[in-house]
Amino acid sequence: MSDTPRTPARTRGPRDSRGPRALASLAVALRTPARAAEPLFAQAPRTWHRLLPYLVTVAFVVTLVPVTIAVLSNDYGAAGGWAGALGVAQTVPLLLAVTRPMAAWLLILTADTVGAVMLIHAEQVARHAWPWTPMVIVGYLLLMVCLGLRESIRTLVGVWLATGAVGVVLGFFQPSGVINTTALLFVLSGVMLALTGALRGFGAAQRRIAEQESISEAERARRTLLEERARIARELHDVVAHHMSVITVQADSAPYRLPGMSDPVQEEFAAIAASARESLGEMRRLLTVLRGDGGDGPGGERAPQPGLSRLQQLVEATVRAGQPVELSLAAEAAGAAPPAVDLSAYRIVQEALANVVRHAPGAPTRVSVTVDEEEILVLVVNGPARDPVVQLESSGTGHGLVGMRERVRLTGGTLDTGPLPDGGFRVAARLPLDPTAEDAS
Repeated sequence: MSDTPRTPARTRGPRDSRGPRALASLAVALRTPARAAEPLFAQAPRTWHRLLPYLVTVAFVVTLVPVTIAVLSNDYGAAGGWAGALGVAQTVPLLLAVTRPMAAWLLILTADTVGAVMLIHAEQVARHAWPWTPMVIVGYLLLMVCLGLRESIRTLVGVWLATGAVGVVLGFFQPSGVINTTALLFVLSGVMLALTGALRGFGAAQRRIAEQESISEAERARRTLLEERARIARELHDVVAHHMSVITVQADSAPYRLPGMSDPVQEEFAAIAASARESLGEMRRLLTVLRGDGGDGPGGERAPQPGLSRLQQLVEATVRAGQPVELSLAAEAAGAAPPAVDLSAYRIVQEALANVVRHAPGAPTRVSVTVDEEEILVLVVNGPARDPVVQLESSGTGHGLVGMRERVRLTGGTLDTGPLPDGGFRVAARLPLDPTAEDAS
């Protein structure tokens, strides 16, 4: 066995994939229809894509002009001056096909028709292609490609039928002994128009689908936001209604609890009670509008709204579901916050744990709630999913982060969410204990 070290095989780097990526981007440019005032491939992302139609047409013109002149002079026996004029008239308008394909088609079809009429009396036209010479067919097919990538289906059908009609009319003046190419050009041009038109239609359909998906996504996000706002409004009703009811009861019972009040004072308490009852009734009517499911009826929720005092139960239920969660709850947090902030903190933890269960099953999670004189800090941190076999959820309603932002905005706090370097996720919310003071500042 030889001791000569073997050269390690070269691994494919980024350069090896440039070819497929370039072809894929070119295919996208082909499927992207050009607008009315734009040249072909005008919306392509790369410069060489946008220059490609010009380079192709220039290459065809530079090649076809001398070949057309030589063939008309040598094979058909046309005079040198007429051959040169026809060669230029039949090929140079191809340069317009990139920006104005319909104008190029009219010029080229007219020049091709004039050339076919002139070749009727050419000395050597017998045994040669007529009315469309081979050079005419090649240039015409390139023109059909430009038309098919640009124009509508109705226009393409009209161009195709006009091409066949001109060939049929010229057929009545066909010289003897020629090879008739009317059917050949009619079939080939129809195939090119059909292929390029279908490619253009496919690209337009893909763009419309993408636009619809974008609109649907925006509408879904808007609907999610409205649903979460309605849910928050219902919960706020429960919180505010309690205080309004207390105000009503206190105002109504004041004359009995505090005997000896003057009549003006009793009337003032009666007015306060009436205003509180009226406000409570208006709020309930508004809630009826927000509830689309008859939530105010007999089937509505009657249980008290949860708060930080029930976090332990929430964490225990999550642990029983198989999710390892550790809770660190400050002893003074349960009664420190007003009802709206207390409810928002609970809901944020609830949504964060639900997202962990959906997107990182089995990940160790830590919930921490601390409180100081001004605010409550809610922190939910989870690591990466332990079980790589579990298929992570990739689609959802998007209620989680939307609901958290709405609740934090409602209480005047701040929310910080984002992935961690090790693959986990962090949710940190700061909720002021006095939302009114936060708003005033």
